[in-house]
Amino acid sequence: MCLILFAYRLTPEQPLIVAANRDEFYARPSAAAHWWDDAPGLLAGRDLQAGGTWLGVQANGRFAAVTNFTDPGRPPPPRSRGALVADFLRGAQTSADYAAAIRGELYQGFNLLLWDGRTLACASNRGATQTLEPGCYALTNAELGSRWPKAVDGVARLRQAVQAGTDLDGLIALLRHDQLPQSSAAVAQADIAESQTTPCFIRGDAYGTRASTAVIYAEDGGIALAEQSYGPRGAQGERRDFPIRAC
Repeated sequence: MCLILFAYRLTPEQPLIVAANRDEFYARPSAAAHWWDDAPGLLAGRDLQAGGTWLGVQANGRFAAVTNFTDPGRPPPPRSRGALVADFLRGAQTSADYAAAIRGELYQGFNLLLWDGRTLACASNRGATQTLEPGCYALTNAELGSRWPKAVDGVARLRQAVQAGTDLDGLIALLRHDQLPQSSAAVAQADIAESQTTPCFIRGDAYGTRASTAVIYAEDGGIALAEQSYGPRGAQGERRDFPIRAC
């Protein structure tokens, strides 16, 4: 139940601002954000089970992130969705060309956000690729533009933060919002499982928000990334900060 909030060209000084929560089982092995030895210039966390990543940047300015698409009942295809992020960051294709070349049948349902430094695109194997216009968006585990309560609430809070001049600390704080949005209260009262996964930040014993990542792209080509890790019940772990200068 991951959430990616992003503001695209809302201000000329910061063309892309991303605030993302990775929700996952705590038992799944993974590494925190780091520079990959086998991919020069690639900064991302790593799924140690399948080898890919959920979100990452390239020092040359590229960015990618993925969410799972809720799609029960289908047998698992052969490739990990995390490979889509890693392969884009390793390569040099435009966002549109990369999205067009994806063989969607090889993956379980996904939403994939791709930034090549000029164009921001959202690809999915459950819908058409979209080239995005300036605005504030949320990606969850459904189609882009889905009116999930935490997506609607997150977009509103991110827009306010950007207008107020947010920074990495502000984005990380925004991602820790663990209250149910007002529009989901009735659903939550009737469905305990839904109430556990509706907030932006999930506190669980076996499953929950494992990392919050904030990324800010500056007009001059600079990139700043911060990742805050969490343990069960939202216990705060290590924070890592990476100032990057795009080459």
